Amino acid sequence: MNLRERLQQPEILVAPGCYDGLSAMLIEQAGFEAAYVSGASVSYTRFGLPDIGLVGMSEMADTVRALSQRITLPLIVDGDTGFGNALNVQRTVHAYGDAGASAIQLEDQTFPKRCGHLDSKTLISTDAMAGKIRAAVDARRDDNMLVIARTDAVAVEGLSAALDRAEAYVEAGADMLFVEAPPTTDALREVGEKLGGRIPLMANMVEGGKTPLSSAADLQALGYSMVIFPGAFVRALAWMGQEFFKSLRDNGTTRPFADRMHDFNSLNDVLGTPDFIARGHSYDE
Repeated sequence: MNLRERLQQPEILVAPGCYDGLSAMLIEQAGFEAAYVSGASVSYTRFGLPDIGLVGMSEMADTVRALSQRITLPLIVDGDTGFGNALNVQRTVHAYGDAGASAIQLEDQTFPKRCGHLDSKTLISTDAMAGKIRAAVDARRDDNMLVIARTDAVAVEGLSAALDRAEAYVEAGADMLFVEAPPTTDALREVGEKLGGRIPLMANMVEGGKTPLSSAADLQALGYSMVIFPGAFVRALAWMGQEFFKSLRDNGTTRPFADRMHDFNSLNDVLGTPDFIARGHSYDE
């Protein structure tokens, strides 16, 4: 079942965020059906930088390529603004598709963009964004590659304007809508009521962000087809990392942390090292 078919199912799709082969592999091992390749998480982990548009298209495409070689889950990939105008969008669609993306998410911020839960965002015009969506649809080489249209208008122009933009993006050919950062459950509900019966909707859960944290079941009841948790794992990892390095600094050994980490052998089991070695030996004869 491809991603397009999966989104027609009644049960909401939960897609945790990943940024490298290990995080993607853990998502697959946990039994999820899809993974979200988060530009924010790539920025946080690979470069130690905030999510303010500092990661480039080629760096994201390289990340997708590495992930698609390690796991078989559909990859929904953050495409930011498409990294430029409509022609840049088309090049991004080609690069992401060739790397193994099942969907690309594009947003209507100006470039450079910033995280949807930061303040002081600015937008391109509705017509310009609709043109980018049309360009993305025209550029994809596989009709099963979804184009997800994101609007950041709620924080800039208000919910009503965001819904108007979403309507225009549907008309432009988007396969899914992502209205970013509704500030209340009532706003989430209004988006679902206005748009959920017509096209799959995506919700974004950001711990400490502008949208109240909601469960997948609650979002499904509000009309959403997919929910992403793009930076949750990085926030958990950063918290754990601070605790680990403090313990190591204070104790001069990892022993006090041993019950909260893998040892050499158990991590190799997670990675499948014995299977890799056995597969290599199968070609020795």
